[in-house]
Amino acid sequence: MLAVRKARRKLRMGTICSPNPSGTKTSSEVCNADWMASLPPHLHNLPLSNLAIPGSHDSFSYWVDEKSPVGPDQTQAIKRLARISLVKKLMKKWSVTQNLTFREQLEAGIRYFDLRVSSKPGDADQEIYFIHGLFGIKVWDGLMEIDSFLTQHPQEIIFLDFNHFYAMDETHHKCLVLRIQEAFGNKLCPACSVESLTLRTLWEKNCQVLIFYHCPFYKQHPFLWPGKKIPAPWANTTSVRKLILFLETTLSERAPRGSFHVSQAILTPRVKTIARGLVGGLKNTLVHSNGWKSHGSSLLSQERS
Repeated sequence: MLAVRKARRKLRMGTICSPNPSGTKTSSEVCNADWMASLPPHLHNLPLSNLAIPGSHDSFSYWVDEKSPVGPDQTQAIKRLARISLVKKLMKKWSVTQNLTFREQLEAGIRYFDLRVSSKPGDADQEIYFIHGLFGIKVWDGLMEIDSFLTQHPQEIIFLDFNHFYAMDETHHKCLVLRIQEAFGNKLCPACSVESLTLRTLWEKNCQVLIFYHCPFYKQHPFLWPGKKIPAPWANTTSVRKLILFLETTLSERAPRGSFHVSQAILTPRVKTIARGLVGGLKNTLVHSNGWKSHGSSLLSQERS
């Protein structure tokens, strides 16, 4: 839900806005779509790892295809059950974790994206898809949507964290990395010292994209950052109290130098959670009925102070 180290100062962000009728923004307007460009000058030289950067979990799962095969991230038992058409409809309720597209998330200020990818059984063209239980959109389509936003907002920096790969061999990885190169080109930031990375240095080099690749394949390309540079400890709990305690602990224990840090402020359903709220789905069962809205707002207030 939020990413990358606690800020030293509170970052104030406005609401999503559009230019006024004259086509320009007034001095009082602050746009989430350009919040990095709008930061005060004294933050431009601050290491990027010291900024609080909002992110999303399973960022791509605003849409999944209930007509597609069940993904290889699921157990054989689930795959067998999914032969019943109703099962996939219920799976969709628990697989969708976002309600905004990539473009809408970017316009809202999201800059860290949690990505899980997979090949699809039966596909002969080596196409790669986003996945969370069921298959989502093609990775290429998502990358192009992101690149379009970045071209229009040249001072915004994003983190793409490819942290789960399913049913992918070396050929699939080569295909995916080629897609990344084709999509972003010179916008890709080569892996380097985390402490040397500031908004100003990135702006001067016209770099906007940091790719984290949790697979040894990263060693073959200078623009792929190793996954160890962005650890994301996971609470794996349905308890808001335990989650907040976990976040506070892991944030205080994060490495002082050499890496970014992701605070996964998410609740994770267990098997019995899904069984009890099968029809209600993830949103109604874990978010609305668990008091997470009030607790989450409180946690974010603490992070910004």
